[in-house]
Amino acid sequence: MIFRQLFEPVSSTYTYLLGCEETGRAVLIDPVVNSIERDLAELARLGLKLEYTLDTHIHADHITSARELKQKTGSKIAAPAMDCLPCTDLGVEEGKPLQVGRLSLQPIHTPGHTDGHFAYRLDDRIFTGDALLIEGCGRTDFQNGSTDALYRSVTEKLFTLPEDYLVYPAHDYKQRRISKIGQEKDRNIRLGQGKSLEEFREIMDRLDLAYPKFIDYAVPGNKQCGVCPTDLPERLHHYCEQMARTPQG
Repeated sequence: MIFRQLFEPVSSTYTYLLGCEETGRAVLIDPVVNSIERDLAELARLGLKLEYTLDTHIHADHITSARELKQKTGSKIAAPAMDCLPCTDLGVEEGKPLQVGRLSLQPIHTPGHTDGHFAYRLDDRIFTGDALLIEGCGRTDFQNGSTDALYRSVTEKLFTLPEDYLVYPAHDYKQRRISKIGQEKDRNIRLGQGKSLEEFREIMDRLDLAYPKFIDYAVPGNKQCGVCPTDLPERLHHYCEQMARTPQG
């Protein structure tokens, strides 16, 4: 397998490029619109054909590049079926693998951050989106989020995976790239060390997080599989413009 972890610094988003060495087919998990040229260049450098873009959920902090990549490469748009987005080519459901060449991604419904959130397992790697972050988790106070649902998603689905499975989150704000299920069970300050549901509720209630500054533009744009709004304020233009530098790992 060909694997690249790519970082978009405006929203601190990780995009994952997975390629099948035998067929040259590839998928991008959680691609970001202002990093589209970086991703196209990486695909070309590796000699890969983009077959799918795959989002973990309807994002509130960035706009997906699914639509633009489809226009530029002919790729198909895959996203959770329960979000009922008319612009998707393939609705992802739990128990129905997504095949990309010889790679078989297993969708896992992990609601809580949003009601339509999915994680994706590939062999011993789990791409957790915003459900499980490194020593943290996504917020649960918008987009039909639910603290109780997120607790169940993590403790009953993700934490039951083998402890040596690698955790690749959708974001990190401290320059961390990877964790393991066992590490999160031990060190996650919100959900680890056997936290009870009541303890998790108290932790999430105390967060007192600010209203997301890009949500009113990102969510409508992502419901169209990646449309940048025409009325975007100047202070937010960097969310949709190409950046001079997009670090990658």
